[in-house]
Amino acid sequence: MSQNLAAKFGKVAVLYGGWAAERPISLKSGAAVLAGLQASGVDAHGIDVDRNIIKTLQDGGFDRVFNILHGAGGEDGVLQGALEILGLPYTGCGVMAAAISMDKLMTKRVWAGAGLPTPAYRVLTAATDFEAVVAELGLPLMVKPATEGSSIGMSKVKAAADLAGAYHKAAECSAVVIAEQWITGAEYTAGIVAGESLPLIRLEVPGEFYDYEAKYVSDDTHYFCPCGLDAAEESAMQVLAQQAFAAVGGRGWGRVDLMRDAQGKAWLIEVNTNPGMTDHSLVPMGARAIGMDFNALVVRILETTL
Repeated sequence: MSQNLAAKFGKVAVLYGGWAAERPISLKSGAAVLAGLQASGVDAHGIDVDRNIIKTLQDGGFDRVFNILHGAGGEDGVLQGALEILGLPYTGCGVMAAAISMDKLMTKRVWAGAGLPTPAYRVLTAATDFEAVVAELGLPLMVKPATEGSSIGMSKVKAAADLAGAYHKAAECSAVVIAEQWITGAEYTAGIVAGESLPLIRLEVPGEFYDYEAKYVSDDTHYFCPCGLDAAEESAMQVLAQQAFAAVGGRGWGRVDLMRDAQGKAWLIEVNTNPGMTDHSLVPMGARAIGMDFNALVVRILETTL
C-alpha cells in the first residue's frame, strides 16, 4: 500500500506556515497533514513557506503540492498562480476561486449575482454614515474585515454607538470592511471533498459567534454531527453549499459556512478554500462521520491533484 502511494504521488511538498495572521494555525494544520501523509506511506516533506518558496520548490524536485497555508499569500490565489507557472499540481482551489473566496465582499457579490441567499450587507469606510447603516440593516450587526480569516478582527455590534469602533478594529486587518445583517439561528458548516458533501456539522459556541477563541482554543465549543436536521433539510443545505462552492469556482476540497434562521431558511456566510486541519477542525470531523479517518482524508485530498 505505502509503496504504491509513494510511487503514485511522487515527492510531495506540504506547504504551511507563511506570513499571514493565521500562521500559527497553519503550522498546526501542516504538522497534522504531514504526519498523516507520511503515516500513509506518501513521500511528503514539510516546508515552512517564506518569500523564497518558488526557488525552494524548484530546487526540491517536487512532483506535487499539498497546500495547507491559511490566509494571505497561501489562500488568496498568490501561491496558486506561482504553482501554475511552475507546472506543479496542487491541492485546493485555483487562482480565481482562491482569490474570490479570500475576499468576503467579492464572495457575497458572486453569490448575490448567482441568486444564492447571503445576508444583506454594506461596505464601511471612515466616511460611512454609520447611523444610516444601522437604520438599513438593523441591530445586531456583524462587522468583518473582508480579507482576513479565522474570524480575526470580527465584532458583533449590538448598539449603534459601537459600530464606528468595530469598523476601526476591522480596518486594522483589511482595507475593505463590511457590515452584515445578523442572522439569528443555528450555525452549520459543510465540508466538500472531491466533489462530495460531508455530513453537516452544527456548532454551538460559548460566546456570541464562532470566533478565533471558539475555533482554536476553547473546549466549550460543541460540535454536533449528525447535526440534528432531518435528511431532507440536511440534503438541501448540502446542495446549497455545493452551489455556493461551484459559484466561486471551487474545486478539490473546501468548506462552506452557513446559518439557518428560525424560519428554517439557510444563509451562506463564507467559503474556506484551505480549511483548518487541526485537532479542533471541522472537515476531519465531517470525514470521521462517514468512516474516513484523518490519514485517509489527507490522502483523498491529495488524490485530487492527480
